[in-house]
Amino acid sequence: MKHIVVLTGAGMSAESGIKTFRDADGLWEGHDVMEVATPEGFAANPELVLDFYNQRRRQLREVSPNAAHYNLAELETDFKVSIITQNVDDLHERAGSTNVIHLHGELLKVRSSIDEWDIQDWKTDLILGDCCKKGHQLRPHIVWFGEDVPMIPKAIDICETADVLIIIGTSMQVYPAASLMHYVPQHTPTYFIDPKPNIDSKHNLTVIAETATIGMKKVVGLLKANK
Repeated sequence: MKHIVVLTGAGMSAESGIKTFRDADGLWEGHDVMEVATPEGFAANPELVLDFYNQRRRQLREVSPNAAHYNLAELETDFKVSIITQNVDDLHERAGSTNVIHLHGELLKVRSSIDEWDIQDWKTDLILGDCCKKGHQLRPHIVWFGEDVPMIPKAIDICETADVLIIIGTSMQVYPAASLMHYVPQHTPTYFIDPKPNIDSKHNLTVIAETATIGMKKVVGLLKANK
């Protein structure tokens, strides 16, 4: 089976009702990202940060996967599919995708504030006083600005084995995620889906200037025609 590697960003979940990460004014859901998405912000006002992610977690319960999520899951019938996402939602999994790597963490998980590998599932609100087994405050399992992205080496290994690359709803301008496309073997067929595509020209690139749902429908057709 051909191995399809998929890189997804905020535009993947936008049609499900989840806002893209930053608005035009640079704010995330009305907050300065430095206050709610940095270790320094958490140290300065942990209650604000916990409440912010509690609201995001509640919002996630109110939305559903869109057609593009389901299209990716259905590709597993005919292909090996690996999804590498910058999104912290669980919509890929809820649509049925079975091999998903979350580069920037997951809303429905928390971790110890002193041990990044002490991770547990968490679906309710997280408050001050919720601690790991060693007695340290739990924090959102989110990769904040200024922190390492521990899943990057695994993502690179996956990209190096791609037969087809699909990029959906991400500007490919934010590193280290943006570097991943350069680890795909040369001349790999690449489909780039974004309403406002901004990508360096490369051999075997097909640009589809559409939303995720419309673009994935077109890509499925192309993949079936070339199978």
